[in-house]
Amino acid sequence: MNELDQKINHHFQGLVVRKDLVKTVKGNAIVPTYVLEYLLGQYCATSDEATIQSGIETVKEILRKHYVHRNEAGLVRSKIKEKGRYKVIDKISVSLNDKSDAYEAEFSNLGLKKLLVDSGTVKAHPKLLVSGVWCIAEVEYEFTEDKNTSPWILSSLKPIQLSHFDFEAYLEARRQFTTGEWIDLLIQSMGFNPGFWGQRSKLIQLTRLIPYCERNYNLIELGPKGTGKSHIYSDFSPHGILISGGEVTVPKLFVNNNSGKIGLVGYWDCVAFDEFAGREKKVNKALVDIMKNYMANKSFSRGVETLGAEASMVFVGNTQHTLPYMLKHRNLFCDLPDNFYDSAFLDRIHFYIPGWEVDIIRGEMFSGDYGFVVDYLAEILRSLRDHDYSDRYQKYFSLSQDMSTRDRDGINKTFSGLMKIIFPQGGASEKEVEELLRFAMEGRKRVKDQLMRLDSTYARVNFAFADASGRGQAVSTLEEEEYPHYYNKTVARGDEARPGGAARQQPLIQEEVIPETDPGLKEGHLTFQENQKGVSFDRLLGPYLAGARQITVTDPYIRLFYQMRNFMELLETVVKFKPQEEEVSVHLVTTEDEFKSEHQNEIFEKIRASAQAVGLAFTWEFDQSGSIHARHLVTDHGWKISLDRGLDIFQHYEMNDAFTFANRLQNFRPCKAFEVTFIRYEQNAAR
Repeated sequence: MNELDQKINHHFQGLVVRKDLVKTVKGNAIVPTYVLEYLLGQYCATSDEATIQSGIETVKEILRKHYVHRNEAGLVRSKIKEKGRYKVIDKISVSLNDKSDAYEAEFSNLGLKKLLVDSGTVKAHPKLLVSGVWCIAEVEYEFTEDKNTSPWILSSLKPIQLSHFDFEAYLEARRQFTTGEWIDLLIQSMGFNPGFWGQRSKLIQLTRLIPYCERNYNLIELGPKGTGKSHIYSDFSPHGILISGGEVTVPKLFVNNNSGKIGLVGYWDCVAFDEFAGREKKVNKALVDIMKNYMANKSFSRGVETLGAEASMVFVGNTQHTLPYMLKHRNLFCDLPDNFYDSAFLDRIHFYIPGWEVDIIRGEMFSGDYGFVVDYLAEILRSLRDHDYSDRYQKYFSLSQDMSTRDRDGINKTFSGLMKIIFPQGGASEKEVEELLRFAMEGRKRVKDQLMRLDSTYARVNFAFADASGRGQAVSTLEEEEYPHYYNKTVARGDEARPGGAARQQPLIQEEVIPETDPGLKEGHLTFQENQKGVSFDRLLGPYLAGARQITVTDPYIRLFYQMRNFMELLETVVKFKPQEEEVSVHLVTTEDEFKSEHQNEIFEKIRASAQAVGLAFTWEFDQSGSIHARHLVTDHGWKISLDRGLDIFQHYEMNDAFTFANRLQNFRPCKAFEVTFIRYEQNAAR
């Protein structure tokens, strides 16, 4: 175990599990993750390897014996008959038979119906009445001559979820972790390896949890396929339900006027709509209207009576176009069905997760480290619904008076949710509070800016906040920084764009076009945000390297394969910008790999031989002082380029796949957050 895993096991003993065990035990059992982790939590919540292996075998045996596969239902029913009593793991739903005045259970896979359930069980677990709950149930068989009496008897029923937890102990344990450690623990608890994401990407993942800890929170995420949008809502918590966007009706979601039965919003903390996008989908206008009222007022009407509920609403769907296409021709809501393409409905959304920033999930991105047993985290999040952290930024910051009540509500709810998830114990610094406030404002601004594009009655809003000294700071979305020439336009539903809004400067990065050498280059400082795309060495560094005959690169971390590749791509930029008939010398100053220095030298030798053929004289040296920290490029014609991350500016991408554009072209890779400074110095060396 690494240091963080040891710390996790020490402070949350018995409440965490190694996340790769789920795949190990699942086999062909079609059950949610929280069901498997419930069992793993009973037998494998330890760091002792021998106990883990024994626990895995126990869980596999339980699943083999007691999980009901639909095609083996007859065999399981036979076992119950022969043994008289048998435990099963199945999804069970309960309905009231008003003719016999009794509650009756139905087993999803086992195929049994009309098993009597006592009122106390239903009152203790009301979700049994809506869509069903995964349970461990004990079923008996007792034959009777009475044809009106079922031989099947439900002797015990236990929903698969944590029965209780110690909230104060949870808060005390949280205090033992740094903010970075805690965020990584949460990401691992979601099943992912935090090493593949930067801070912004981690916040995006954690935002998916807010509907579980914040009442009546309205969230939308639209983006490419395969980014894990629905995973959190289908497998993560026994308190959430995922339904297909086209399969919901007003009675199912809200209330059945004939029976008076409350729908999904009355029983679940989070109701998520999968496959929500698709302009061709037909949606009931009455459903949209009642959803608008519920999302705004937390209530819905059943004719003569108004009812309230606390369920958060999540809408996830796939986009059909790239981000720049949507910004240029349509808007970020353009893939929604016509009846949901309604400014009044969209204005109720508190946060828009930019799904195009989320990397497509690959096998190596799943975690093999320790995280919370998900039903434990699910209960923690549910308990946090009773708390309100929305005012915790007011000690340091105040929102612009220009924003509407809905804007403020959206920002406050998102901020409150992130604070509950990351800082449930309090104690966030001013800088940490500012980061979460900016992020919350950006998500609501993304909604509001798109509303202005599709409905001219919405006025432009100043999304800004002020610190204690009164100094105001504006907030922008990342796509606004990337594509300002497209972002600030008013675009109709059709394909024609109408220019509108204040003119903004053209972005530094637009597309992969190699510029001509610019004799008027200026000093300056640039800041790039995490997940920003469109950045390449050609656009960023090429013009400043053009004309140089000697370039010195200082970067202590040119050791691993991806770092070597970054350096090779820098040399490619040098070649593109030098005249074909000229030669350029490139000298690298780096540190020697403590364990693989021989391999490191072999790679540099290969680069030297390859570079010589294209007019580059490549040399290198290893710094022996051990104090090299600066990362910069210095040319012999008067430029020093300081890179705070060196050449390591790109996030992880699939290097082994030759058929992805991120592999071939830098401007399709998301960046890490980094800064670059261009400094002109006195030229002392003659060419």
